[in-house]
Amino acid sequence: MGSWHNVTGVVQPQERVGRVEQIWIYPVRSLAGAGVPAVEVAPDGLVGDRVFTVVGEDGSPIRGKDAPELRSLRPTGDPEVDAVTLTATLGRPVHLAAERTSGSGIAPVHLVSVQALARAADGEAPEGCSPDDPRANLVLSLSGDQDERTWVGRQLGIGSAVLEITRTPKHCLGVYADVRRAGELAVGDPVLL
Repeated sequence: MGSWHNVTGVVQPQERVGRVEQIWIYPVRSLAGAGVPAVEVAPDGLVGDRVFTVVGEDGSPIRGKDAPELRSLRPTGDPEVDAVTLTATLGRPVHLAAERTSGSGIAPVHLVSVQALARAADGEAPEGCSPDDPRANLVLSLSGDQDERTWVGRQLGIGSAVLEITRTPKHCLGVYADVRRAGELAVGDPVLL
């Protein structure tokens, strides 16, 4: 056990509670993600994550819960090419719009443990949640009897970033977090509570 300075400069004890097993970014909300070995964490979340959203002709977003086929599509990185593919897949005109994150009320980072995935595979999962595709940004392996759901209101140091766990999602596994200090993190980094 060591110590670290939180964002207010106060020294706090830290406990190693696990490590980062996987990092996922989802460039287009509701589409398939990409695993990456390391990522920059900005104040509004992981760089490159949920940059675009699929929008219908009426201007409303189209989410994976309304069009499950979106989850199997991997974006190319070219919004115009992706819009053509999405239009063909959905059978109606759509385009990609830049995602507005400020004020959206959604925590920018989603974390889930391999233990939560195992519990979900055994039937302990919220309705509508898939243990096969939790759509989390960070997959963690936890030590001992740790459970990420008990971390709400606490901060995690991962790499040079600090995340504050803000809530448990209603229809997903794991927890949501806000960024308290931007930085970088990588697969294999220890998770410090």
